[in-house]
Amino acid sequence: MIRILSGIFALILVASPVLADTAAKNLFGAVDLPSSHQATAVGAYSKGCLAGAVELPENGPTWQAMRLSRNRNWGHPNLIAYIERLSERASQLGWNGLYIGDMAQPRGGPMNGGHASHQSGLDVDIWLSPAMDLNLSRDQRESLSAINVRTADQRGLNDHWTRNHYEILRAAAMDPAVARIFITPPAKLWMCKNSPAGDRAWLHKIRPWWAHNDHFHVRLNCPRGATLCEEQDPIPAGDGCKDAIWWVTEALEPQKPDPNAPIVPPKRPLTMADLPEQCRAVLQE
Repeated sequence: MIRILSGIFALILVASPVLADTAAKNLFGAVDLPSSHQATAVGAYSKGCLAGAVELPENGPTWQAMRLSRNRNWGHPNLIAYIERLSERASQLGWNGLYIGDMAQPRGGPMNGGHASHQSGLDVDIWLSPAMDLNLSRDQRESLSAINVRTADQRGLNDHWTRNHYEILRAAAMDPAVARIFITPPAKLWMCKNSPAGDRAWLHKIRPWWAHNDHFHVRLNCPRGATLCEEQDPIPAGDGCKDAIWWVTEALEPQKPDPNAPIVPPKRPLTMADLPEQCRAVLQE
């Protein structure tokens, strides 16, 4: 039976003080299966959870899920449908499909490593490795590494970058379900330089970000009518190309230490008390 979460959710669970103070990543990371609720993205991308998650099959006609031991090939149905659409498009653009990295855990929530987001079932990492072989074994999917397309100085792209990468990222961004895509800054600048004047509206969704030199991270909009889902702030107007220059220039210059800068304590892990209250029902069902 599928349960429906709402503002006053049908299954009311009161978290104990111990649960409220426990690192949420330990609680969500210990659950192997999704809840039986209706599929619902709850909260923000970096502070939420996922009810009624759907598993992306390990193998598909135009994709393979990687790193299966992590059990992170779960998502909202909108995300599953998006992966199917984009991987089919990739198969028409020169690859056989896509290698799919981390999505979400079976009930979303904070993870024990690798991501601050990916919590509400609307994020997916897609490898920049051309997925030419869709018959990889489970062992190969654990040991194979995604290719790096960035040069060692972080200012440009190496010979692994191809026009196919551009076309697939363009197709990824043009899908109306997409909110934004994170990619290594030199790739953003390459796309800015090589996109014709009449075909640039999609570029503002391509956002430069650190540590995205071997994959791109797609984030979907909240599903229509999803009242429990929290959108990220809108992307600034324009194609973002001028702002992207900072990432390969000033951002890479050595910073002078400020002796008067206050000491910033390390971030504490999110607890259940930090997440939307509906996440208690998702976790404890």
